Amino acid sequence: MKVLKKILIILFIIIIVSGVGLGLYGYTLYEDKIKIQPIADKVSDIKNDYYFVSIDEVPKDYLNAIIAVEDHRFNEHGAIDIIGIARAVVTNITSGKLQEGGSTITQQVAKNLYFLEEDNVVRRKIAEMFMAIELENKYSKDEILELYINTIYFGDGYYGIKQACKGYLNKEPIDMNLAESTMMAGIPNAPSAYAPTVSATLCKERQNKVISSMIENGYLTEEEANSIDQSFIQAIYDSKKNSNDLDN
Repeated sequence: MKVLKKILIILFIIIIVSGVGLGLYGYTLYEDKIKIQPIADKVSDIKNDYYFVSIDEVPKDYLNAIIAVEDHRFNEHGAIDIIGIARAVVTNITSGKLQEGGSTITQQVAKNLYFLEEDNVVRRKIAEMFMAIELENKYSKDEILELYINTIYFGDGYYGIKQACKGYLNKEPIDMNLAESTMMAGIPNAPSAYAPTVSATLCKERQNKVISSMIENGYLTEEEANSIDQSFIQAIYDSKKNSNDLDN
């Protein structure tokens, strides 16, 4: 019994030391990035960009769709969602594959602002947490969501919702209808698969996931969901395909 107790104490110490070491490893990356460009300066650059849109310039349906599918507890938790991480771990273990990441919208903003080119995933994830905490301390939820829609990648070279709306829909973000809003909310999860110019089928499947999440979280009724017309996605795909055929 004494031997077992000693082993458990040693394991506990190893875990604590390893945790502290990993924390410092990630913190130094966060600190280096902040020294190069503080968050306030980074945010200022984004807001001064020609393609920047305020949160008031996008439909509420689009914002609801993002929260429902990406981080449905966004307005309830802080920078890090422990419940979300635990749920993602259980889901991934149960399914035997990576289905959920557990990152909050704030962590995704942190990644988009500073860590897109960081190859060390473990160090990046830890640094993202520190950056996300600073973001939550300095900005409101609406401001963070605003940064999210202006920095996410939609595929085809489009960064931010304004570029994506111009490129895929030929309209301003505020003019998106419910069908377009749900499609656009789904693309950033994996633009190389879900962009309407890549695969109409996968784009529709991802849109269905967004719609299901909105129903589950009370943003849509079944009747509203059933009224969504997905035919425009095929039209976008066909237009891109025809354009490529002409170029060849």
